[in-house]
Amino acid sequence: MRNFFVLIYMLTALLFVTNAIAQHQEIAEKPTVWKEKSNEKIDSTSILNAFKNGNFSGHFRYFFMGTNNESGLSDYFANALGGGVKFETAQFHNFQFGVSGYHIYNIGSSDFSKKDPITNLSNRYEVALFDLQNASSKGNLSRLEELYLKYNYKHSTVTLGKQLLNTSFINLQDGRMRPTEVDGIWIDFNEIKKTKINIGYLYGISPRSTMKYFRIGESIGIYPAGVNPDGTKSDYAGNLDSDGVYIIGIQNESVSNLKTLLWNQYAENLFNSALFQMDYNYPLNHNSKLLLGFQTVYQNALNEGGNIDPRKTYFQKNGSSQTFGGRLGWKTKAIEWTLNYNRITAKGRYLMPREWGRDPFYTFMTRERNEGFGDVDAVMTKIQYTNPKKTFKSHLAVGYFDLPDVKNVALNKYGLPSYWQTNADIRYEFQGLLKGFDAQLLYVHKFNVGETYDSKNYIFNKTNMSNINFILNFNF
Repeated sequence: MRNFFVLIYMLTALLFVTNAIAQHQEIAEKPTVWKEKSNEKIDSTSILNAFKNGNFSGHFRYFFMGTNNESGLSDYFANALGGGVKFETAQFHNFQFGVSGYHIYNIGSSDFSKKDPITNLSNRYEVALFDLQNASSKGNLSRLEELYLKYNYKHSTVTLGKQLLNTSFINLQDGRMRPTEVDGIWIDFNEIKKTKINIGYLYGISPRSTMKYFRIGESIGIYPAGVNPDGTKSDYAGNLDSDGVYIIGIQNESVSNLKTLLWNQYAENLFNSALFQMDYNYPLNHNSKLLLGFQTVYQNALNEGGNIDPRKTYFQKNGSSQTFGGRLGWKTKAIEWTLNYNRITAKGRYLMPREWGRDPFYTFMTRERNEGFGDVDAVMTKIQYTNPKKTFKSHLAVGYFDLPDVKNVALNKYGLPSYWQTNADIRYEFQGLLKGFDAQLLYVHKFNVGETYDSKNYIFNKTNMSNINFILNFNF
């Protein structure tokens, strides 16, 4: 199996000559999981006609994933097949109703209930194609996803209910079978020229790799929780109290070639996170531009961070964190190259529930995160190619992540050593007879460069490992 991964890696590197068709949608984009066409039909004669003039869309996905760990440790694989449909009515007095659901089949995978005999640790990646809360299940999984009422006003919308959302902190993180979804009210206001304003209140979340919606406090701790700053096992799962998450986002592009972004996320009784980001594109000539970016995030605890008991709280009382990062790059119509840096200061751990979304950092690389750490220096370079017809995309990324020592539990929540990571990604969107299909091949390898104190627990599913993914989608 190891030789197979090496062969795939070599082929991927040779084919590199890769952004997201198959999965891993960028958090700056509107959700396009269903790729449904915009329904601009308006029928005010009856609710019946609004339903008759509605739109159906569908999505089928096959997903193979395999992980090859260091020699002597357990390897895993998974084959998942899923399909679902979405329906959205035409507008009736500016209102629309939408609903979607999805069904997932396990068509041949490792036994995820079996732990690695050396470390006594469970599978990390493949089980997330199914239901994290029922790892031993071999059955079929059904999931209600969207169920919303939307009001349209000129260029703006107000959506109430279960829906897809992409923000810097809560986002799709759609690198498995299905994305994270939310329940609440979301305002998308677009009536000011070159300015986009979002305001929301969320009271429920359905994390990816789960089959139901949870209240905000319940949603935190479904994924592995790591350790508290004193080294004791985190015990916040099921012990957090929060009335919801309040979000405001402002994006402005009134200055030529400059995009300014501000997000503030207030997780009631838990913590507050604020992000400020500026991205500038400086035209060099008619075919290329210089890319410059700056980003900073500040967090602070609210009250006791979720629970008065420090062993059961999420964000330690009076805790805070600070991150900042930058980007330098060059872009043409076909090629984009960036050099990215991010620093999480030693002020405290950067904390954001992994159930809610992936890191917003410039240095983010698929299959790992820097959430849960402080005193981090991360450097990542990435080159992408897109063919003129935009049917073929590929990218190669290499990153170095300097983390605190694994025994520095105050700043290293998950016991992850420093590492190098390489991602090679190829995506193709079929045309002609196979229009509607798209495919992705993703290969990830992580090299350990940190002290592990001769413990395989710091290696298994963390470093010195390869992860390969093949995804085939069909949208209609």
